[in-house]
Amino acid sequence: MIDFELTDDHKAIRQTVRDFAQKEVAPRIKELDEKQQFDRTILDKMAELNLLGVCIPEEYGGAGFDYISLGLVCEELEAVDTFMRVIMSVHTGLNSMTLYAWGTEEQKQKYLVPQAKGEKIATYGLTEPGAGSDVVGSRSTARREGDEWVLNGEKMWISLAGDVADNFLFFCWTDEEKRRQRDHRGMSCFIVERAMKGFTSGTIHGKLGIRAGNTGYFSLQDVRVPAVNMVGEEGEGFKIAMFALEQGRYTVAAGATGIIRASRDASVAYALERETFGTKIANHQLVKQKIANMEADYQMSHLLWLRAGYLKNEGKPNARATSLAKWQATVRSEKAASMAIEVHGANGYSNDYPVERYLRNCKAAVIYEGTRDIHTLMQADWALGLKGEKPARKTLPPYRPAESRDAVAAD
Repeated sequence: MIDFELTDDHKAIRQTVRDFAQKEVAPRIKELDEKQQFDRTILDKMAELNLLGVCIPEEYGGAGFDYISLGLVCEELEAVDTFMRVIMSVHTGLNSMTLYAWGTEEQKQKYLVPQAKGEKIATYGLTEPGAGSDVVGSRSTARREGDEWVLNGEKMWISLAGDVADNFLFFCWTDEEKRRQRDHRGMSCFIVERAMKGFTSGTIHGKLGIRAGNTGYFSLQDVRVPAVNMVGEEGEGFKIAMFALEQGRYTVAAGATGIIRASRDASVAYALERETFGTKIANHQLVKQKIANMEADYQMSHLLWLRAGYLKNEGKPNARATSLAKWQATVRSEKAASMAIEVHGANGYSNDYPVERYLRNCKAAVIYEGTRDIHTLMQADWALGLKGEKPARKTLPPYRPAESRDAVAAD
């Protein structure tokens, strides 16, 4: 049974993250957004609060909190700006949680532990210039040479890739015949380090939104990777990629819920202050309607990601619930941000108010971790019985509570 009451731990971490985001980022986010500047010191502060490994067990360097705590962190961060939630998505969701479930003990000790502590920053490399939703359209390859694999390929639209991340999950073809057949069983996954010879990267500028974040690309040219850096078995890359996306989708769903809440809160504050036709605009019925819709969208989205988090905590299959939460929260965040601009009128079109940034930021989330169209089809297939929800060879281990929760200090 789902208990909708947050625990004391949940409330404590939510308040800690809320205070951190409001104190450290909110006063500067307008400037960072305008300058398209990524402030790396924020990573250090997130690490100090054990946020980068919030749901990774303590034996692997994490804070040992549950998956609902991860969702709360993402919602609070994105309520201030999306770029901070993106850090949680790629570093924790896509990379570290994948290593936790699929990595060998050697890989966990070498890569997961320093990532959970925030000593190393990690990201995920699946999308390519010519392959997004069509994963098997990837052109990246790897060939075996003795105890090494030689990797080649280019990845695009990768968060933290520019000059931030230290470790990367790299998905590529290891079976040329299966590649020609478009058989995803020919794909594999490797851990790549920035310091490896043949690795280059760059930053993408001119983005519509998430301008305070780092988004880039990276290229591998005959990069030699030890065979022990393969994650899972040869040919399991597609399964691992889909597993990772499921974790990323969860963080995106919770984060998008934060944008809905921020849009609602900004609209409420403005409606209680702004006057037209001799009265506060909060008294106008159509303004009330917009705010009521934002409230409904927030509550629905929050409950959807909370349900997915509950299933994760229990170690139960949650692909369907997570997909639904991601799909609905992101499209509703787009709707809420747009309505918030309308509540603000002409002022909403100016960066003197945060709502125009919310709208620019929310657009990316309806694309990455599965477009709204992909999730629409997935949900239809589940409803029609054309798609089953069976656990993969590896699933996310259920949450195991520790005796104490002092890992996250009050700010």
